[in-house]
Amino acid sequence: MDVTLRVEARRTVDETHSLLDWLQADGALRGRVRQVRSEPPPGVLGPGVDSLVVALGPGGVATALATVLVTWIRRRTSDVTLKVTGPDGETYELNVTNVGNVDAAAVQNLARRLAAEAGSGE
Repeated sequence: MDVTLRVEARRTVDETHSLLDWLQADGALRGRVRQVRSEPPPGVLGPGVDSLVVALGPGGVATALATVLVTWIRRRTSDVTLKVTGPDGETYELNVTNVGNVDAAAVQNLARRLAAEAGSGE
């Protein structure tokens, strides 16, 4: 069961790589994250990272993912949109306009949805 993460920001590539680093640093997620590359836009060398895919499974992986996402979101210092698409194709979107405006309820809702999404896999 996979969850797809897509970051939209002024510096999308940098923010996506930042999220990838955070995900790979978590022991429960190591080896479960892969990059989906896209064709480079005109004038750019090499492929870009379009999205990240996380394989959910047993052992608290959904909880680890939710924890990393919440922590990563709270550390953003610029506008970021995080789109999370579950295995059923439903997409949840979290917009952060600055670190001081992180909506705690929206973050908790995202964490609950991720846990519910993986409920059958854990």
